[in-house]
Amino acid sequence: MKKLLYITANPKSLEKSKGLQIGETFIETFQAELPDVEITRLDLFNIDMPAMDAELVSARAKVGGYGVPIDQLEEGERVKLSKMHALAEDFKSYDFYVFVSPVWNLGSPAVLKAYLDNLFVHGKTFAFTPNGPKGYLTGKKGIHIQTRGGVYDQGPMKGLESGDRYLQIALNFLGISMMDSVIAEGFDHYPKQIPEIIAKAKEKAVLAAKKMARSNYE
Repeated sequence: MKKLLYITANPKSLEKSKGLQIGETFIETFQAELPDVEITRLDLFNIDMPAMDAELVSARAKVGGYGVPIDQLEEGERVKLSKMHALAEDFKSYDFYVFVSPVWNLGSPAVLKAYLDNLFVHGKTFAFTPNGPKGYLTGKKGIHIQTRGGVYDQGPMKGLESGDRYLQIALNFLGISMMDSVIAEGFDHYPKQIPEIIAKAKEKAVLAAKKMARSNYE
């Protein structure tokens, strides 16, 4: 049975979040195409994950750089590194990944970056080799569904959005094959066109979901 992890980084309810509504369209379509898929929902605003603080940075250096066994770390370091490894191991167990997030201040919500930080575990999700870095999550597919109040594909804000760009780079680094993102933008610029913008994004989400589901048979 294939597994999909649906990761959301939005504190709003489904009724109030345009991105989550688009995401639901994707999930409904995907499940219709691949009925046996196991879907797990992960709300990044409601999970316990360690932050990259002094203890966690120290623990990573001791274990990854000097080969110190985890059980020999100081208690705070051990607890945080164990949580990090558990998140990375869980993430590895999925075949498909769907990320849903808004643009906040040119990038993604901080919880999304914090979650990604926990996925970079040398020897588990990637490794540095004599030929450069190698991601271990090959054969897996991911997609980002992003909503934007502003307009970033043209005009004075073009090129300034960094959330989608970073997510693509990070997940590709880990070996995941990323599909083209589903972007819905201009909500703040064109408030009268919000229903139309959402409708077009849902159409793109349907097509993307079908493409991802059908890749299971390739």
